[in-house]
Amino acid sequence: MLLVNHNGVHASEVTASPLDDHSVAALTSLDQAMESLAARVTPAVVNIAVTARAPEQPVSQQGQVQGLPPGLEQFFGQFGGGQMTPQQPQIEHGIGSGVIISPNGYIITNDHVVDGATQIRVTLHDRRVLTGKVVGVDKLTDLAVVKVDAHDLPAISWGDSSKLEPGQTVLAFGSPFGYFQFSVTRGIVSAVNRQNPYSDDARKPGGYIQTDAAINPGNSGGALVNAHSELVGINTFIISNSGSFAGAGFAIPSQIARATAEQIIAHGKVDHGYLGISLNDVTPDNARFFNLQDASGAIISQVTPDSPASRAGLQQGDVIATLNGQKMTNSSALQVAVSELEPGAKITLGIVRNGKPETRAVTLGEFHSQDTQTADNSDGGGSQSGKLGLAVSDLSPDARKQLQIPATVHGVVVQNVRPDSPADDASLQPGDIILEVNRKSTTSADQFVGDVHQNPAGKDLLFLVWSKGNASYRTVHPDLDSQNG
Repeated sequence: MLLVNHNGVHASEVTASPLDDHSVAALTSLDQAMESLAARVTPAVVNIAVTARAPEQPVSQQGQVQGLPPGLEQFFGQFGGGQMTPQQPQIEHGIGSGVIISPNGYIITNDHVVDGATQIRVTLHDRRVLTGKVVGVDKLTDLAVVKVDAHDLPAISWGDSSKLEPGQTVLAFGSPFGYFQFSVTRGIVSAVNRQNPYSDDARKPGGYIQTDAAINPGNSGGALVNAHSELVGINTFIISNSGSFAGAGFAIPSQIARATAEQIIAHGKVDHGYLGISLNDVTPDNARFFNLQDASGAIISQVTPDSPASRAGLQQGDVIATLNGQKMTNSSALQVAVSELEPGAKITLGIVRNGKPETRAVTLGEFHSQDTQTADNSDGGGSQSGKLGLAVSDLSPDARKQLQIPATVHGVVVQNVRPDSPADDASLQPGDIILEVNRKSTTSADQFVGDVHQNPAGKDLLFLVWSKGNASYRTVHPDLDSQNG
């Protein structure tokens, strides 16, 4: 029976015939290239199943687990009511991914995949299940190396992540959601040298590769490869409101992952070079405050006393432009470069101080994560700077003690920040300490208000802000329409 459409034409007369090979040659050639790439990489990707003992967590009266990082509470269910009591240690089961980097059984993955593991089971592409052992971890970079007792395994070749450019094709491999082993997705490099917005320490290296190749829970520790089937990144985290992929996945670049893995395999641990500084990116907003011709480099916002940086004469407000002659485009690039170097390495930094170029020779120290300090928040009244939506007060001895501010920190305390104000836009929070206004030290609330009022109408201000153990420069755009209060 022939079907007739609404124009009275027989369906059989308009059925499209398949396109010939010549018409789709470009597409089929791309398909064949991707198939060859996936076939080469997939055997080197493994599934990692972890049994771990969960840490004790108190449960509140409402039954919500306390102490979770911001934004993660939605992924944990409710518990029974009652008073806050310690819970018995629980056994957790987790799934992640890994990449074979040597034929004799060394596998790279994320530290958070194997953290606390009491048992590790590694499933190879040929379906063999082997017992894995943690060789070593590096919490600074969130990387770990696992070893299985096997030989002649299909290992992947390392690529050079420093050559990646936005727009390049990349493929992500792993086990999304733990159920779909040996999965591959395709996308592009969306950006490079991204910072980690979830980092709990400003000195941790960033440099992440951002990609739109789909990465989901379970992909952590899997491979990100380039068009030559080379390992250019280790899939690590996503940014998403739902917990599932939303177009922004992030991978640790191979220039960090390879150096870390090689140190772990050789020594069982990683020693990172340490300068002793906190950094900000140079931006079009703040470049003029440092007499810079272009928005490139890393601004030193804090120098740790008795650190390699302080001994080399580096100062707050210096802009690091080069390391050993290599241009440092931003703070992430500098952090990555320093973290790759071992303690004791001698480096030469090209800096710009008050618009004038200088060089500094520095001998790197060793990074110790316990050096960080924290500060709590505080509320209260104080002197107002209305156009900024900001209230500050003097840093009194009581405030210093309450906020746990080191004796070396001097400035004014942020008391209140009006929502949706210029201060709020600059991420200022109650409890922060403003150290400088427009590169000038501020020691009292009255001085701060005077300095703000002296700033020309409509001109940006540059604050140096001490917050949670680190100082950073913040550009504040005054709101001319705001009123005091």
